[in-house]
Amino acid sequence: MSKLPNSNSDNGERPTEDRPPRTPRWVKVSGIIAIVLVLLIVGLMLFGGGQHGPMRHMPSSSGIEQGVKQP
Repeated sequence: MSKLPNSNSDNGERPTEDRPPRTPRWVKVSGIIAIVLVLLIVGLMLFGGGQHGPMRHMPSSSGIEQGVKQP
């Protein structure tokens, strides 16, 4: 009885005791979602356009504010 009925030694596969544990599905899905979100944010920053950033809220160099009437 040296051979067990579900032994993998005859087909060349390693037994399951020697294998490291598999990565759970939720870890793989979370990683894919995180990568997609990072790529989306980077894409929006590069190609989003618009007037965004810290200088958007600074007054213009002309000294005349828009919307204020001069007497």
